[in-house]
Amino acid sequence: MCERVTAQPLGSRRPPPCEDSPRPRQHGFTLLETLVALAILAIALAAILRTAGAETRHTEELRLRLLADWVAQNRLALHAARGDWINIGTQNGEDTQAGIRLLWREEISTTPNPAFRRIEVGVFSPDDEQHALRKLTGFLVEQRRR
Repeated sequence: MCERVTAQPLGSRRPPPCEDSPRPRQHGFTLLETLVALAILAIALAAILRTAGAETRHTEELRLRLLADWVAQNRLALHAARGDWINIGTQNGEDTQAGIRLLWREEISTTPNPAFRRIEVGVFSPDDEQHALRKLTGFLVEQRRR
């Protein structure tokens, strides 16, 4: 017969475990606890990867917009440097920046002052010509030739 002892004096030895007593508690994690921890980790890593992917796409969009801004600025600077007096209407073309082909559209219109013309440069991706990556407005001044 197995006798259970609840309190033992200090320094005494433990009696051998009884055959009918419950097993001693194992230390460590159960399979279920491990699976729950792995599921939580997998969800967290998926969220991190999704965020990193979105940031990469966002960075590429910013780069494309920066290049479009350079194209628009170059178009306005070109007209100013040449002293162009462009006819009223629309002009289309394309330019390449950093190996990326971008389309531009210049809309030239009148102003209340006949010596000025308003020019709006829109830069578009070849994939989507309806969505302007950048729009920049400037003014042309008529140079009186002598």
